[in-house]
Order: sequence, then structure tokens, then C-alpha cells
Amino acid sequence: MPAETCFSTCDAERPEWKRAVRDTLPMLLGFVPIALVLGAQAAQKGLSAPELMLMTGLNFAGGSEFVAIDLWASPIPVVLIVAMTLLVNSRHVLMGAALAPFLAHLPTRRALIALALMCDEAWALGINHARARREAGRTPAFSPSYYFTAAVMMWSTWVSCTGLGAAIAPWVGDIRPWGFDMAFAAIFLVLMRGMWSGFAAARPWLVSLVSAGGTYLLLPGGWYVLVGALAGVASAWAWGGRK
Repeated sequence: MPAETCFSTCDAERPEWKRAVRDTLPMLLGFVPIALVLGAQAAQKGLSAPELMLMTGLNFAGGSEFVAIDLWASPIPVVLIVAMTLLVNSRHVLMGAALAPFLAHLPTRRALIALALMCDEAWALGINHARARREAGRTPAFSPSYYFTAAVMMWSTWVSCTGLGAAIAPWVGDIRPWGFDMAFAAIFLVLMRGMWSGFAAARPWLVSLVSAGGTYLLLPGGWYVLVGALAGVASAWAWGGRK
């Protein structure tokens, strides 16, 4: 979204936290069904609602949580689950590196909290908003009020709805056939559309997509996440991203 559109004269008076609420609410419509599906799957593996809420609250990364629940067994394969969680969450290293320059003016404690609350959606909103502020000549570009409002809304919705999904699972059964997991794809399509700046800039996305898809078909586990991320970074560097 162009800076002049995001920060029109009338919109400039709106407090950043209110703008964050406006931008985040539509995204939460996708969070709820995905969280319910995760909760239902976790309940089928024997996890209680409080146990699942503790896991999702501390980890806050849906992809790795689905992998962990899928691997859940008795006895629990702790080493395997930890390894796969680290692998699937490896993308957060790159996301954190992209966000870090915008956090330089924050105290270390607040910067670490911002990174701890970072999920794909919060990262995308935070990056887009910071870039729009920078293009509009606002300093600092990163607005803690905007970012933390959006991130906390996402975190609280995710944790509470995963717990709700686990709590109601005994009464509603498996809710995956309802198609709720399609919200995952819908959210990421919206994020990609919001960050679209032309085909040239999107080429690393395409390389990452093809690499991840091919790896998913050839190798078991979450290796496709790491391969896709590294392929995207490498292609961006090769096409001049290092500049």
C-alpha cells in the first residue's frame, strides 16, 4: 500500500493502536478456524486445553505446532518434536533479521518481546506499516503501539481459540472435513498481495515456492521450510538483493 494512501490526511490523526485494530481484525477471521482445527487435532492426541494453550502461548508458530501434534505419540518423541519445531521455525531467523533494523531504537527488553510475539502475520503487518511510515517521512519508522497491538491481538486469539478447539473437540469430533484449514492458504495469499511490489521483486518468492514444493514431495518432515527459505534468500541475493 503506498505511503500516501496509508497515511492520508484524515487517517493520520488516528492513533496507531486503532489503525492496528483495523488492520488486524480481518486477519483474525482466518486465525479462528485454523486454531480450532489445531485444538481438535491436539485433543485427539490426548492433550487437554490448558496443555495446548501453554504450548501455543510459548511457541506461537502455527506451522510447527501442527507438525508437533502430528508427531505426538506415546511415548512422546521429544527429540524429534524439538528438532522438527526448530526446522519449521527456521524461517523466523530470516524474518527477525528483516525486522531487526526497525527495532534498533527500542530498549533491548522491548525488542526481544517484539521478536517473541512475531508470527508471520504480525511480521508482515509490522514490516509493511514501518515501510509506509518511512516513505511518509515519519520517524521512527517502527511504531511499537501499532506492532504490539496487532501482535497481542493475534497471540491472544490464537492461544484462546486453540484451547477452545481442544475443549469442544469431544462434542464436535474431527472438524478438518469442514475445510477450516483452507484459512491458512487464504491468509498467506492476502499477505502476499499486501506486500506485492511487482514481478521482479516476487521472483524470490517463486523460487522459494518451487523449491519448497519440490522438497515437500521428495523428502519427509519439515525440510521443505528450510530449503524454501534458503532458496528464496539465495535467489534474492543473486538478483541484486545484496545491494
